Amino acid sequence: MARRDIDALARECRKLVTRRALIAAGLAAVPLPGVDVAVDVSVLVWMIERINAAFGLAPEQIEQLSPRRKAIAYRAAVALGGALVGRAVTREVVLRTLRTMGVRWSAQQAARWVPLLGQVAAASLGFAMLKTFGDRHVADCARVATALIDAG
Repeated sequence: MARRDIDALARECRKLVTRRALIAAGLAAVPLPGVDVAVDVSVLVWMIERINAAFGLAPEQIEQLSPRRKAIAYRAAVALGGALVGRAVTREVVLRTLRTMGVRWSAQQAARWVPLLGQVAAASLGFAMLKTFGDRHVADCARVATALIDAG
């Protein structure tokens, strides 16, 4: 994979993030308590797995690398802050990660209790949270993939 391939892949993954965040936002507008949390977590798990795999950074893909390249991938992920790059993604991992974005997520949950306007606000906040998180993960994966290319 070349640098231009990484750039093109990053663009495609950001489109995927936007589409999934829009779907989740639409579902967040449904006034059923807890549905938005379940949708957000499911969408994030799905997105992270797909993005990791697209960059060749899914756990099973990294395991197939030579020991030297595997070490480079893991060191780069840690050094560059890619907490979910190359890791098995579970609902628990995603929930812990969502807690780091706690203020926005709490605001989304609180907004749900205001009739109509709250649903719109919750959907907007949910979209922003998923989009930000997904785009950040794409950038992390792109940096790790670039580090692997640079390492030869």
